[in-house]
Amino acid sequence: MLREGYTRSLFVGDLGAGLIVGVLALPLALAFAIASGVKPEQGLFTAIVGGFVISALSGSRVQIGGPTGAFIVIVYSVVQRFGYDGLAVATMMAGVLLVIMGFARLGTVIKFIPYPVTVGFTGGIALIILSSQVRDFFGLQMTGVPAEFVEKWAAYGAAFRTYNLFAFAVALTTVLIAVYWPRVNRKVPSPIVAIVVTTAAVHLLHFPVETIGSRFGSVPRSLPGPHIPRVDLATVRQLFSPAVSIALLAGIESLLSAVVADGMTGRRHRSSMELIAQGAANIVSPIFGGIPVTGAIARTATNVRNGGRTPFAGIIHAFVLLLILLFFGKWASLVPMATLAGILVVVAYHMSEWRLAIRLFRSTKSDTAVMLTTFLLTVLVDLSLAIQVGVGLASLLFIKRMSEVTQTKAYLGDEMDEDDEPEDTESIRLREVPKGVAVFEINGAFFFGAADKFKSMLNTVQKKPRVLVLRMRHVLVLDATALRALEDVFHRARRDGTTVVLSGVHAQPLVVMKQSGFADLVGVDNMVSTIDQALARARAIVEAHAARHAG
Repeated sequence: MLREGYTRSLFVGDLGAGLIVGVLALPLALAFAIASGVKPEQGLFTAIVGGFVISALSGSRVQIGGPTGAFIVIVYSVVQRFGYDGLAVATMMAGVLLVIMGFARLGTVIKFIPYPVTVGFTGGIALIILSSQVRDFFGLQMTGVPAEFVEKWAAYGAAFRTYNLFAFAVALTTVLIAVYWPRVNRKVPSPIVAIVVTTAAVHLLHFPVETIGSRFGSVPRSLPGPHIPRVDLATVRQLFSPAVSIALLAGIESLLSAVVADGMTGRRHRSSMELIAQGAANIVSPIFGGIPVTGAIARTATNVRNGGRTPFAGIIHAFVLLLILLFFGKWASLVPMATLAGILVVVAYHMSEWRLAIRLFRSTKSDTAVMLTTFLLTVLVDLSLAIQVGVGLASLLFIKRMSEVTQTKAYLGDEMDEDDEPEDTESIRLREVPKGVAVFEINGAFFFGAADKFKSMLNTVQKKPRVLVLRMRHVLVLDATALRALEDVFHRARRDGTTVVLSGVHAQPLVVMKQSGFADLVGVDNMVSTIDQALARARAIVEAHAARHAG
């Protein structure tokens, strides 16, 4: 960017966007921190420190970093089990993992997490965020809220008679402002308008509602000094799984945000550098009292819409938040908890992507099963397990689909498989197959999911042929299991006195065959390029065998 030149017009656009996004990030940082089970100011520390590092190093020029709703579930869980120091260590471990992933150039690989898994766990996170805000949305009088989803709603039911109409009115007003204010003015962020209006109303009208100050005390007016968290080795081992989940979530959300930004700016981000930036931010953020940080899709989009075009917009956003902390931090303690609950309810609604979920319900049953499994595990069990099971289930279903696509066609000298295409000029239908020759053609990826299907097809041959021709013109991929199946077929054929001829082997399968020694077993004379050469070779073998027996 500096080589291209940084102009005054670019600075003006970055300054305006940075100011707007910085103001927008304030209520979100407070709300995400409180919902995650940590102090409200820790959300600000995260947005300031983590947001600065991400903007300075990001593979996307317009990425805005900070705490996001995706982390609420796992952060809350880790804080409840291991305290803040445990969360800090898990976050730093996740940062190291992200840096390693970036240097290993895994930025493109992480994008291959199946779409139903993403919809499932984001929907689950949205529901958990919503359920975590019921207490403050209705002003329920509760000493504590259970962490588990079912127990949480049972506790809400038991305490619902203690609802506070003033808190509910504040929360509902916040939701209405958040929804309808953009129709009035898109330049001023609706969460800020909601905070100003509801906070002023609460204190001018003396509404009996809980505020940040009454629950957490005053908000500090400075960044904390650097602090290295300390936990024992046994705890570090237990934190590895949450660290992996944090790393995956940070990687997924930041790359999705970068893709959204690419669509708005017409540029292309560098995915591996993006992961390194996210890793660095998550290493540094806990040192200054922060929580996990990642690229925030909504704030990044707001940045672009308001003229941000370079990393300086994100850096300005971080400095705006720092100035707010230094000079206006004391006012943050006046914000009603019901206001933050209303903001998070709107965030959860937008995060749920319920329209996409409905669309997935109309697609294949397997995609629906993956989405529902991931959703239910996220809500009822654990986010880490949900991602692992979702990806595993989606992979198994993909393997099943691919094995179903891979087909084996047979020509045994007198009958042809109905699936053979007569308009194919290379079709075996257009050729004369010598007596005693069987032709099998494999279509599709030949891998472990299709190997058993191939062997079962060969077992249908009643009379052992003199020559077995395997056409592989449509096989672009061959794995170790499929190669093993070919070796089994070759050895069985040799025992039966059958010669195997391979036709049309592509580059990748040929390399695998040569490296494993299978090509040497078959012999160079029995590996030919076309079906015509294969049939000519088969005819020669049959005639030579007949001549030997005649003699």
